[in-house]
Amino acid sequence: MRKGSKIPAFTLFVTIIAAFGGLLFGYHTAVISGALLFLENVFNLSIFEQQIIVSTVLLGALLGAIFGGSLADHFGRRAALFLTSFLFIIGTYLLTSAYSIFELIVGRFITGVGVGLTSLVVPLYIAEMSPSKNRGMLVSFNQFAITIGILSAFLINYGFARESDWRWMFGFAFIPAVLQLIGLFFITDTPSWFISHGKKAKAYDILERTRKIRKDEEVFDNKNISRKEAKFKHLFDESVRPAFLVGIGLSIFQQITGINTVIYYAPRIFQLAGFETARSAILATLTVGIVNVAVTILALWLIDRIGRRPLLIVGTLGMAASLAILGIFFAIPTGPGFIAVISVVAYVCFFAIGLGPIAWLIISEIFPLRVRGRAMGVAVFFNWFSNYIVSLTFLSLISALGISLTFWVYTLICFLALWFVVRKVPETRGKSLEQIQKFWQKR
Repeated sequence: MRKGSKIPAFTLFVTIIAAFGGLLFGYHTAVISGALLFLENVFNLSIFEQQIIVSTVLLGALLGAIFGGSLADHFGRRAALFLTSFLFIIGTYLLTSAYSIFELIVGRFITGVGVGLTSLVVPLYIAEMSPSKNRGMLVSFNQFAITIGILSAFLINYGFARESDWRWMFGFAFIPAVLQLIGLFFITDTPSWFISHGKKAKAYDILERTRKIRKDEEVFDNKNISRKEAKFKHLFDESVRPAFLVGIGLSIFQQITGINTVIYYAPRIFQLAGFETARSAILATLTVGIVNVAVTILALWLIDRIGRRPLLIVGTLGMAASLAILGIFFAIPTGPGFIAVISVVAYVCFFAIGLGPIAWLIISEIFPLRVRGRAMGVAVFFNWFSNYIVSLTFLSLISALGISLTFWVYTLICFLALWFVVRKVPETRGKSLEQIQKFWQKR
């Protein structure tokens, strides 16, 4: 690491504690992919009921996103993180003890609220605790934690697939939820939040612990903000509108390019590709999880060196190519076999260096302090709404269009995302949060 860019130990500590939320986010969204193969038989689920169980977590996430921004702005980022830990613990208990479809849906909904809050608060918290030169890597550590959560879910699914023990698949989430709950007692809220609530001394103290290299000026440039000035009406200031366009656009494209059709339904895709048993399909899915983690580590290293835009462009192009090839090989009568695994893995690789980490990073950077929590809440709401539509319609699209044409539809959407990135998304590498805000004002 370059001289002068060493990250303070306390900054790393609070980043890791917050990122446990990302791990739980990834685990709860991915664990259903394996558990569903056994729930289908135990509860005699129809295709519609399967889609409801998968997508209910997304309805909860929508609710978490709607209220999460106001909650984080009013009560603090740390208080919101505490709430997510409690929600994950309660939801996991309901899932592991479920004996009806209704109980499964309620458990998935509660964990979904936790996921929605986490997806907003974790990147927001880390961004406000990070020095500008390291912000990309530190905020993207949340995406790394999400991929660890996804891989953990795939590993746990595979481990319990032989016994068809779906309860333990859900129950493993108790461990990171309790660990985060304990860790939250040892962290503090962000300098930005303290400044916005008139607590300047506390903000200075935290800056000394988290930003020993330099005190980023954006926190203190916003020192005169009052609670009245942080009302929702400021979401419509002219300096915020272009940021809204970018934040909402990236949030939507991250989902409608199809990533969660792979995360939620990967074993089902591999069964269609010729992996006949549930265990073999889950084993093939493990490859996806491992590659996702490995490439995300590469993205952590690249994101503050190469920049956001180049990685977004390369990643989106690669996703389009991978989906197109996947559609072609599913159209071959002999079946795609291992080619399906290669195409899906390639697709995940390009997502992991592009839209995966960078969408969350950019929406944590581009909004002014006075509306940051609420504005992120709006962007995250659109992210989860798009996620919900994709997950709810994927199996129905396959039934109506066939699997090849379904993947070609997602290919087209990837090209639309590429156009949006080239035309609308600015480069934020190395800029302080205040510099980014001034960019929008000039524009």
